[in-house]
Amino acid sequence: MTYHTLRGRLFGFASSLSLVGALLAAIPYSLDSQAATLPAERPTLDATSEKDATQGRSRSLATFWGALDLQPRDAWKRLRASFEWRDQWRADAGHARVQHWIDEYRSSPGNIAEITERARPWLTWIIQQVEARGLPGEIALVPFVESSFDPQARSHFGAAGLWQIMPRTGEALGLRLNNAWDGRLDVVRSTEAALDYIEMQADQWYEGNIELSLAAYNAGAGTVNQARRVAQSQGHAGEYWDLNLPAETMDYVPKLLAIAAIIAEPRRYGVELPDIEGGPAFAQVPVTRRVTLDEAARLAGVSRPRLARLNPGLRGDVAHPDRGGDLLVPMGHAQRLVAGLGTSPMDGTVDSADIHVVQRGDTLSSIASQHALAAADLARWNGLDQPDALQPGQQLTLSGR
Repeated sequence: MTYHTLRGRLFGFASSLSLVGALLAAIPYSLDSQAATLPAERPTLDATSEKDATQGRSRSLATFWGALDLQPRDAWKRLRASFEWRDQWRADAGHARVQHWIDEYRSSPGNIAEITERARPWLTWIIQQVEARGLPGEIALVPFVESSFDPQARSHFGAAGLWQIMPRTGEALGLRLNNAWDGRLDVVRSTEAALDYIEMQADQWYEGNIELSLAAYNAGAGTVNQARRVAQSQGHAGEYWDLNLPAETMDYVPKLLAIAAIIAEPRRYGVELPDIEGGPAFAQVPVTRRVTLDEAARLAGVSRPRLARLNPGLRGDVAHPDRGGDLLVPMGHAQRLVAGLGTSPMDGTVDSADIHVVQRGDTLSSIASQHALAAADLARWNGLDQPDALQPGQQLTLSGR
């Protein structure tokens, strides 16, 4: 199953080789080897002009979601139409391995329904990203295998997010990790990073072979390349099905093909999938000023829990323009949030008693002592990566609200 990228990728490193080196330097056996250049910082909207902001949001949203109006309105139909491996695995050496996982999954149809329900906010957007790159539609189901479509999932190895990225790997890929934001948990950024990496590895190491790239995504390119050399020395072609890999990686592609087979024919396997529309589920709004999650929810007209679920990358309760940079909101609520972010954060949202204006000579410890707070809490609430770099006039929130 060979695939060739439609265009070369530019990475946010000196070269693709330096990116490979950075990734190979990460923990070798991981669930996460993702690569990626994230897109340039998204332009902020001028919230002082509601008309301009609305027009800007509309243009941004059109680009963000692409030509979804031309696609089937049912996400499952759209996904099935993009599958490319439906029949190939039956003739491959891995038939028994795939069938084993089909049997395992169909023995717990309720578990599949639960996982696919969890995919509801993200599935259509991920399908669109996969389609835009010309990748097989089955790739959109990698989060099913990696994290059961749970953006907050964490492994005991330290991997996190929908695509299960390790801290060192995330750092190598440019995914931000600070007191206010974890890019590994940000579904949009981590998805873009993971897909970039799958493409890059297919081109860099495997002449477009996506199955081998997926194996490297799970076990690391070093592990897969060594297994290929051994297989080829024994007279094999060095395809995925020829390799002797760690047990988890041996199951990785069979699991993906098994869940794709079930989604392709759910009735055959006794599985009921939740209805998921093929249209946009969320909009992306640039954060133009510091805003608490409570305030953002109020401005957008949604519940705080619902907003929090769409923004798993946000650590704590405060979003910052320079940490994360945007918030996802349900479709139909973006304009309200854009307009609201143009108002003063003091308009009935934060009590002035909950704000400390930094004076010359202030330190985080002295401010914390003055207000009977823990310095660690103060740093977390305000997303301070460098607590010693406070500036006179800077405003700090004194609560986690």
